[in-house]
Amino acid sequence: MKFKIDKVQAAIILGAVYIAMQLIAQIAAAKVIVLGHIIMDAGIIYALTFTWRDLIHKQLGKKAAQTTIILAGVLNLLMALYFIFVIKLPGQSEWIAAGGQKAFEFIFGLVPRIIIASIISQLISELVDTEVYQRWTRGIGKNKPQWTRVLISNAISTPLDSIIFPTIAFAGILSLPSLGIMMLSNLLIKAIVTIATVWMIYLVPEKKIYHGR
Repeated sequence: MKFKIDKVQAAIILGAVYIAMQLIAQIAAAKVIVLGHIIMDAGIIYALTFTWRDLIHKQLGKKAAQTTIILAGVLNLLMALYFIFVIKLPGQSEWIAAGGQKAFEFIFGLVPRIIIASIISQLISELVDTEVYQRWTRGIGKNKPQWTRVLISNAISTPLDSIIFPTIAFAGILSLPSLGIMMLSNLLIKAIVTIATVWMIYLVPEKKIYHGR
């Protein structure tokens, strides 16, 4: 039996994966990790969203990509507000005595700042990514291999994200040298992830994967 999906199903699948990676990355980013000389947040999965955004753009168009980016930003904001609300709720005494409240506040008290930083950097970098992708596929890159659209759009958007996010999220927490290393580390990891996942653009064909409107 031939597998068929309609446009709504395609939108749900592509959009849900994008938003899931966004939300997971925001929580994981509360941890700062060290890999050799690399200092960065642990939200590494976020680097995948740039290429996945390209899949949404390829299949569903520019407006769908923009809508998904904005929706992810709104959901991130709601998550941050909810964490703030939960922190203020009274904790059970035994749980507090075991250090639960302090641990929760340390992680999820930091997350709202990270989410605000992510929303700002995401909206700027990924909307720029959308414009670059659109102009490339409609212009000089129209007849070039599909992987070029990923490399070109990510080459513009990931440096923006790598500078904006650490500045807002960790300024005042990390020293300036560490912050600079984090920016370079984020850019390096995003470049590696882009190159390693450029093939993902072929996960969906040039023609639409859904039937009907």
